[in-house]
Amino acid sequence: MADVAQAVPAGTHGEHESTGIEHRKLGMWVFLSSEFLFFGAFITTYLLFASRPGLARPYPAEVYDIPFTSVSSFVLLMSSLTMVLAHNAIERNDQSGTRTWLLATAMLGSIFIGGQVFEFTAFVTEYGMKLTTSPAASAFFVLTGFHGLHVLVGVLMLFSLYGMSRRMGGLSPKHHLNVELVGLYWHFVDIIWIVIFTVVYLLSKPPL
Repeated sequence: MADVAQAVPAGTHGEHESTGIEHRKLGMWVFLSSEFLFFGAFITTYLLFASRPGLARPYPAEVYDIPFTSVSSFVLLMSSLTMVLAHNAIERNDQSGTRTWLLATAMLGSIFIGGQVFEFTAFVTEYGMKLTTSPAASAFFVLTGFHGLHVLVGVLMLFSLYGMSRRMGGLSPKHHLNVELVGLYWHFVDIIWIVIFTVVYLLSKPPL
């Protein structure tokens, strides 16, 4: 056992024995893979009901505000850029830059969540489309709400990293992986939203 321990180079204690991938990074990839399946199931459910005639109205596709949602989508996509800049900054050990871009990413994510809350409120108060209006409405709210919850979790993680950096005067090398993992999660959230926005908002049509 001692020989084995000596054979492992310093700094690789966190790597997966068979893949060479750090345990937490491997775990994140497995988690994101399972999330793709969840979102795939939710999107499929929405498509099954979105254009089915005979359901209570309004249909989701009848009340979408595409220009507003397009702006919110652009904000979320720009947060991927700021997340990349945060990761590049921490790789250069630029602590000030890391904090700036982490905060920017968190703020852009918060704006997106605010836009989603505003959109949901408008659907309920102005159009009367609620979670219980129809299976199509239920599928829409569950799908987009589930994604919004993921964005909220990502925002909380970003604010946590920002607060940790300020409290510690910077993120130490052992915390660099945390930034990378949060970055992977955040890019996943953005990719899923591109799919949702395209399929749910742009391509779905109400029944004739």
